Amino acid sequence: MMPLTGAVRACVACALLSATSAAGYFNIEEEKGPAQLKASVGDSIVFNCKLDFPNDVPIPYIMHWNKGGSTVFSWADGQLTAEDPYKGRVSPAHESAPSPTAEFTGAVNLTSIRESDKGWYECRVHFPNRTPSTRLNGTWFYLDVDGGTLLATPPINKTTLEGETAHFSCITKNRAHRVTWYKDGVPIPDIVELRQRSFVSPDGSLTIAPTAMGDPGEYMCEVTDGTTRQQASAHLDVQYKAKVMYSPREVQLPFGRSATLDCHFRANPPLTSLRWEKDGFLFDPYNVQGVFYRRNGSLFFSKVDEIHRGRYTCTPFNDLGTEGPSPIIDVRVQRPPVFTITPHNMYLRRSGDSVAMPCDAVNGGDVERPLIVWFKKDGTPLPRSRITMEGGNLTLVDIVDEDRGMYQCVASNGAATISVETELVLENTAPRPPYNLRAVSSTTSVTLTWLPGVERPQTQHSVWFRISDSPQWHVLPDATDLDPSAPYRQADTPEWRTLRVGDAESTEALVSGLKAAREYEFMVLSQDEHGDGMFSKAIRVKTAGTSTVEEVQHEIREAIGSFQQIGPPRNVTVRVTGDGFLVAWDPPAFGVEDLKHYMVRWARGAPDSGYLPSGTDVTNDLSYVIRYLEEDRLYTIFVLSVNSNDMEVTSHPVSLYVPPYRSQRALSVGMAVGLALVAVAVAAAWYLREKQIKRMQQQQDDEASNLPSSNGKDSGKG
Repeated sequence: MMPLTGAVRACVACALLSATSAAGYFNIEEEKGPAQLKASVGDSIVFNCKLDFPNDVPIPYIMHWNKGGSTVFSWADGQLTAEDPYKGRVSPAHESAPSPTAEFTGAVNLTSIRESDKGWYECRVHFPNRTPSTRLNGTWFYLDVDGGTLLATPPINKTTLEGETAHFSCITKNRAHRVTWYKDGVPIPDIVELRQRSFVSPDGSLTIAPTAMGDPGEYMCEVTDGTTRQQASAHLDVQYKAKVMYSPREVQLPFGRSATLDCHFRANPPLTSLRWEKDGFLFDPYNVQGVFYRRNGSLFFSKVDEIHRGRYTCTPFNDLGTEGPSPIIDVRVQRPPVFTITPHNMYLRRSGDSVAMPCDAVNGGDVERPLIVWFKKDGTPLPRSRITMEGGNLTLVDIVDEDRGMYQCVASNGAATISVETELVLENTAPRPPYNLRAVSSTTSVTLTWLPGVERPQTQHSVWFRISDSPQWHVLPDATDLDPSAPYRQADTPEWRTLRVGDAESTEALVSGLKAAREYEFMVLSQDEHGDGMFSKAIRVKTAGTSTVEEVQHEIREAIGSFQQIGPPRNVTVRVTGDGFLVAWDPPAFGVEDLKHYMVRWARGAPDSGYLPSGTDVTNDLSYVIRYLEEDRLYTIFVLSVNSNDMEVTSHPVSLYVPPYRSQRALSVGMAVGLALVAVAVAAAWYLREKQIKRMQQQQDDEASNLPSSNGKDSGKG
């Protein structure tokens, strides 16, 4: 036998290695078990195909999912394609990006499962730039479909253009089965927008013709035979050219301040670009200092100037094109208003008198007047039958006690809103109630402080107080002491006691001789030579210490359920600001440590005549801005304290009247035009009169110069 050379030995080794690798390959393939998947008709399922990159380095690949020896869908170059009947039902289950790990998962989602989808699926991976093009890649799946007894072909997702027809299959196994279609959970016959444009065929399929911009959503068919029910859903996407939905005729931009000019559009597919024009020419913000594009295509002016006024249009575009430009938007630059006449700080009157409070303003840099309105600061409406408005001047006649208080003159235009305040004080009337009542307690005493309603000479204060443990409980005579199961009855409410404050100007009082560990209720009453005023809001204060009574009450409260009390918000006020109607308040007098949040509610109408709820919002601040209220309406505003046990306590209501701004603006403009015409007429009359006087004077001078002189003759005779 001839000895083997090195080359021959190398060839033999290669052959043996190849045979061993092939055997290993087939053994691994045989060891791989199929993935068992199960779904019902109308459901979706994920095929998760494992990847094994050569040397653990991701390289370009192609995936094929085969069924019955044919490729049903494929993944290549980041694109997923499918054959009938899988078109429209296959999508990537997650982002398929290369990974540095040894294994990579490529997964697809098959939706709207049909009974015909049942069977064996094989996932194969190919590397087109490598020899060999295949490795130990591939996964077998067996999909078992529970067809039920009703539905044969469920609907699949659809994408269509606006105005075209959308068709959803919902084929039943028996024509006698009843089919009902829903859009986003609502029966289609109940949707007015779809009722006239949709119909259901005898086999249960739904057709929408033509489709509209508002049709996208989830469409579900429900099949029932009276006892069994089966459902399947699909989504509709309606695409259309970018279109302008709304365009205001006129926009006022505030001079010297920042502002935004919006283009109200809709686009599906999403917006790709937006073109602005000004005065018929392309407006490029990149070439205009201080003007920028927002992400949504709006124009942002960092500081509005006169150069920004003009006639603007916007045209949105997406991948399908555009429906055209918006109507012309007339952009004007408005300067903030400036007061030219303001009322005095205070007006002192008697009941039955009248008062005239002047107020006037002009738009900055302009002779035109802004809209001027008057409010009562506490929100109560002005008495229409007893007021007159001339320009910005307010006249109030037959003054009554309810008219006293703070008044606001508000001037507003498209740029800003400014206001000035004045107070109407009435003589010979009872003082207003004290407010902002606070207390500091010890074991047997409480120190009270407050703010006077109106600072007047010779105003006295008295403190009213009583025990107010809530509830107070007494053990019945036949009950044993401190027995939690003993019967109890609620005690009668104790009577008020009073303490007069000696110093007339003092706003502090010490109430002593109180019981320990008891809750007391306090109020302060103001008095002067005209009589008693109104009580302040009551507060509850608990003295320090412990007692047997407190322990009994604690056991009773534990039996009926623990709770944490909280007081209402105090000193609620409403005033007009540039952003809307600002509601402000003080925190509760007690229970603030357990405060969860505040709730602001506003409703149309007055509390004593019934009202219609309009809005509610929650805040943790001590103020809230109501952005919009209807004009020429009376509103009632409440603020509630809510603690951790969701206990709600409501403040006293505050009334707010919103004047009819538009009608008053029109009246102001009409009056301004009328005054301008009168001024022109007066000026013309004055000019003609002066011209006539000059003509007559000239005639007299001419006549005087033509008369003969007699002075010389008289002198000669003498």
